[in-house]
Amino acid sequence: MKLPVGTIVMVMGAMLLFSEPAWSNDKGKKDEVKEAIDMAAAAKVTIDQAIKTALEKVAGKVVEAELEKKHNKIVWEVEVVTAENKLMEVHIDAATGAVIDVEEEKPGKGMKREEKK
Repeated sequence: MKLPVGTIVMVMGAMLLFSEPAWSNDKGKKDEVKEAIDMAAAAKVTIDQAIKTALEKVAGKVVEAELEKKHNKIVWEVEVVTAENKLMEVHIDAATGAVIDVEEEKPGKGMKREEKK
């Protein structure tokens, strides 16, 4: 049975339209989710403890807290806006709760190291 060329083109077009591109980032998203789950399982310090520690080090309002791999370990990165409108990042060891360092983020520039322990 021979199909008309127009039908073949329409079927192929529909397949392309509804299929996922070969360069899709689905695998990357799955890797990110697995990494986040693994880091959360490995962290002995909770997000609440990390925020408390960060606020003891830098007074202000917490605007973000997340687990990241930095300094060859899992750390809580807690962003705090100070009364002077500075955005500070406090890095806290997720295993011990120790403050690793405090950095100030400058607009339009990278991070400026303020303090290191």
